Amino acid sequence: MSGSEYAPPSGSAFPPVLDACCGGRMMWFNKRHPAALYMDKRHETVTWEGDETVPGREDKRHRVRTLEIAPDVQADFTDMPFPDGTFSLVVFDPPHFTSLGKTSATAKRYGRLFGDWETELAAGFRECFRVLRPEGVLVFKWNSHDVPLNRVLALAPTGPLFGHTTGRQSKTHWVAFLKPNAHPHGTAAPAGTVQGDVGFREGQ
Repeated sequence: MSGSEYAPPSGSAFPPVLDACCGGRMMWFNKRHPAALYMDKRHETVTWEGDETVPGREDKRHRVRTLEIAPDVQADFTDMPFPDGTFSLVVFDPPHFTSLGKTSATAKRYGRLFGDWETELAAGFRECFRVLRPEGVLVFKWNSHDVPLNRVLALAPTGPLFGHTTGRQSKTHWVAFLKPNAHPHGTAAPAGTVQGDVGFREGQ
């Protein structure tokens, strides 16, 4: 979307940061940070049940958990309602599981990938770069439990700068991109390329 269907409240400007699929804002230290605009296509409260370990005890207790998904803007990351070049930083943490059932706790918390997910993620990358300002930064988060990281990075319109793996099995990846500019600093990496191994092992 190249138009500007969403506008900030009268008298205010767009904040510098966009979370393009915020979910329950679980990665945020401040879930209502004034420098950020939170977007998601869902607006709902989800619940799930599960057992959890009680510290200092061998038994477990059964709990019903609740997560509120309440974005500032309800929209799909493949078709964002913002003008070109709006944000300095975009966070892109899309669903990354293809094998989850619709009612699983993980699917309720993080969403899941459907059908032609490669086309969907490629469109998401394009929209993230479109709404970024020249030389703006995209922070991409991915879990390679079902889909290897390099397969997803190939969908981006430009190569990443650097990245880092986290998690118990080193399957969660944080990757930084810089939006290309017709700038004097050099030529950005071409679309679908990964320069070097960017710190990731083959097959991730």
